[in-house]
Amino acid sequence: MSYSITYLIIAIIVIYLIVTNIRIVPQTQTYVIERFGKYLKSWEAGIHIKIPFIDRIAAKVSLKEQVLDFPPQPVITKDNVTMQIDSVVFCKVFDPKLYVYGVEDALAGLQNLSATTLRNIIGEMELDQTLTSRDQINQRMEAVLDEATDPWGLKVTRVELKNIQPPAAIEEVMTKQMRAERERRQTVLEAQAHKEAVVSRAEGDKQAKILAAQAERDAQIALAEGRARSIELVYEAQARGLTKLNDVGIEEPVLKLKGIEALKDVSDGRATKIYMPSDLSNVISTLGVAGEALGIGDATPVDSSPKEDQ
Repeated sequence: MSYSITYLIIAIIVIYLIVTNIRIVPQTQTYVIERFGKYLKSWEAGIHIKIPFIDRIAAKVSLKEQVLDFPPQPVITKDNVTMQIDSVVFCKVFDPKLYVYGVEDALAGLQNLSATTLRNIIGEMELDQTLTSRDQINQRMEAVLDEATDPWGLKVTRVELKNIQPPAAIEEVMTKQMRAERERRQTVLEAQAHKEAVVSRAEGDKQAKILAAQAERDAQIALAEGRARSIELVYEAQARGLTKLNDVGIEEPVLKLKGIEALKDVSDGRATKIYMPSDLSNVISTLGVAGEALGIGDATPVDSSPKEDQ
């Protein structure tokens, strides 16, 4: 009976030790295991059992990318200007064993290494080059830090300069310079806009005058063509009339009668000058009846013979 109780107690103790030494490693972590103080292996994500009193968890290492925001560092440029620059470093652990045993404090070492690297790079540049070469500085720092932290099990994925703060006096001078440059650009733009406006207005006036001249020319041409066409039509009508008269064989007395009718229209009292035909007496004597019918039969014959001086 005593042996059974002893076995039961031992079984309970064994089960307790097994249960209490079961470890579940999260997906984003790796556990570094030591056996008798010596590195044994690294546990990945999953369920693991630790041998009690023999194995121990030396470190729990996060595999997620870390963002290290370092405080501003005083740096001196090549032209002896002191500035404050703070940087941000992105890194992640790629070898937990090296991360735990490679350096005492990997993140503190990375911070000091970042500060010294930044001073070395900025010391080779002048102030203006520093302010306009952020990408170049970032790339150089990333290359140097990544190579230096490989023995620590760290991978530097990115480096960014968050802020560059020059001295107040230099910043004021830069502000004035920037304001003067903007005013110069504004003046140039205004002058260019005025020039374009004047040129556009002159081009518009030129086109308007050209169009007006073309319109006047077209109007004159149309008017001349209209007059020419009108005269042509009148002459064509007169020619057709004469042709018809010639075709019907009209006699000379009829033509003279038409002349008298025209003379009546001329002597209607409104004309200031009347031109009498030289053979008017012959016409009247030949066509006396026709003259009386037209109201000219009682007219006294015109004496066309020259008179002698009295």
